[in-house]
Amino acid sequence: MGEILKIDNISVSYGSIRALTDISMSIDEGAVVSLIGANGAGKSTLLKAIVGQEPLKSGSITFAGETICQTKHHHGGLTTDLIARRGIALVPEGRHVFADMTVEENLDMGAFMVRDQALINKRKEEMYDFFPILGARKKQKTRSLSGGEQQMMAIARALMSAPRLLLLDEPGLGLAPLVVQDIFNKIKIINEENKVTVFLVEQNARLALRSSSYGYVLENGKIVLEDKGEALLLNEKVQKAYLGA
Repeated sequence: MGEILKIDNISVSYGSIRALTDISMSIDEGAVVSLIGANGAGKSTLLKAIVGQEPLKSGSITFAGETICQTKHHHGGLTTDLIARRGIALVPEGRHVFADMTVEENLDMGAFMVRDQALINKRKEEMYDFFPILGARKKQKTRSLSGGEQQMMAIARALMSAPRLLLLDEPGLGLAPLVVQDIFNKIKIINEENKVTVFLVEQNARLALRSSSYGYVLENGKIVLEDKGEALLLNEKVQKAYLGA
């Protein structure tokens, strides 16, 4: 199907600290691609850079053939809301749900770009079908949901904009293993049946690589390895550093 996202030699700095250095990677449309690495490697920074939340020091990011992010020298690229309108949705680390809003109100926030109320209602019903627990609790305040339920709601909220590319930052963080497996099963369905390309960052490297057609390893802000997911699972360096082998 061809390349949907191309990251070309980007660097991101926080003051004098270089968070990402000369990162280049690409994601094919329809794929599930994972990014693994230790805490502080720069994984979340990379996802934020893709949606325009972190300015680029150098390089550019192209989505569906259009440059969406580049350096200020080249007029900086698109704002985060315009990038979202192009079809990219980010589920941030820690979920960032609106705790005092109901589940339904949170989903409405995910559809802020959609003007057709009938379409919004249709998508909400699709989310309730896909995540039945959300349908059962749609009038409840989000703070009353468990961590796993909040994560499902954060994913559902992102899907309300009908993205072509879904970015997931630590979807399994702090959740029980069975809940994590359930969420990854949902991610598989979102990819295969809804035809949404997925780029995920996940601490559970084994699960991430097993779920991905391709993977990248990030260390100290640099890509040090890339290969098919199954090949990285067998890689001695990956096993030693991330799989406890």
